[in-house]
Amino acid sequence: MHRSTARSTRMTTIVRAGIAGAAVFTLAACSTGGTPSGSEPADGEAAAITDVSVIAPADPGGGWDQTAREVSRVLTESGLVGSAPVENIGGAGGTVGLASLATETDASTLMVMGSVMVGAVETNASENRIEDMTPIAKLTEEPLVIVVPADSEYESLQDLLDAIVAEGQGVAVTGGSAGGIDHILAGLLLTEGGVEAAEVPTTLNYIANSGGGEALTMLLGGTVQAGISGVGEFSESVLAGDLRALAVSSEEPAEALPDVPTIQDEGIDVTVTNWRGVIAPGDISDEERTALIDLVTELHDQEAWTEALSTKGWTDAFMTGDEFDAFLAEDITLTQETLRTIGLIE
Repeated sequence: MHRSTARSTRMTTIVRAGIAGAAVFTLAACSTGGTPSGSEPADGEAAAITDVSVIAPADPGGGWDQTAREVSRVLTESGLVGSAPVENIGGAGGTVGLASLATETDASTLMVMGSVMVGAVETNASENRIEDMTPIAKLTEEPLVIVVPADSEYESLQDLLDAIVAEGQGVAVTGGSAGGIDHILAGLLLTEGGVEAAEVPTTLNYIANSGGGEALTMLLGGTVQAGISGVGEFSESVLAGDLRALAVSSEEPAEALPDVPTIQDEGIDVTVTNWRGVIAPGDISDEERTALIDLVTELHDQEAWTEALSTKGWTDAFMTGDEFDAFLAEDITLTQETLRTIGLIE
C-alpha cells in the first residue's frame, strides 16, 4: 500500500510498523441507484452529472456542515451542477448519516465524512461501515485547537492536563462525537501526561456534542471547562476574546491562530490533524464513481474553492482514486489501534 506523505491523521505516540499493509477497499461493480442525472453514457464512459445531493451527517454549525455547504455553494455558483441541496442528518458521530447513505438509491449523492466518522464507527459498533461505501475524494485537513473560556484559571495546556489528572471527572471537556478525533486527542494528551490507558475512560469527563455551535454554548455558559475542535470552528471566538486557545495539534502553528503554540511546543509529543472528504453510496458502478470523482476534481480546481480553503483555515489535502482508497484503509486501521491504546475500545 502506498503511504501518503500528506497523512492527515498522525498519532505519533502509537504508530506501529506494518499498518501500511492494510487492505484497500473493493468497490461495488454494479448499481441499483441508476445513472446520475444527465445524458446516458456509452459503455465504460462516465455520465455527465447535472445535479447532486449533499449530506452533512451532523447538525448545522460544525465542520461537516460547513464543508457540505461550501461544496454545494462552489458547485452551483461555478455552474458545475444546477443544484446541490444540503441535508443535515446528525447523530452518533455521523453514523446516523452513514446508515442513511447505506440505503440511498441516488448515485449522484455525496456525503461529507472524515476522521471523526472513522472513530465513531468503531466506538458505536456501527452496523454500517465506511468500507461498505464508495470513496470519492479526500478534500481537506485541519488542525485541532484546545480552548478554554477567556476567564479560565487554566493559562496553559499543562495547567489543564494537571487539573484533569488531579480532579478527574471534575473537569469537563467538550468536543465532537464519542470516539471521534477530538475525543482521541483528549485521550492521547492524557496518556502522554502519564495516565494509564485503562484509566483514561474513567479519568476523562468527555462530553460529546453534535455541532460546533453546541460546544461554544457549553464553553461560554460555563458548563464545561475546556473544548477541543477544529481551528475553523473556534478561531472567531478566540480572536474575539471569548475563548483562550491553549494549543493547536498540528506540527506548525495554524494560519488562523498564528500566535497559539503547538502541542509539541508545550512539550507533549502528539500531532493530530482532522481530515474531511466525501463518499458515495456503496452500490454504484465504476462509471458512476468516475463521474463523481471528475465532478469533485472540477470543484477542487475552482478558484472559489481555493478561496474557501483560505477563509476557513483548511489545508488542501486533495486525493482521489486508489490513493484515497489506500489512505482511508490505513486511517481506519490506525484509528482502531489508537482507540485500543487509549482504552476507548477493546
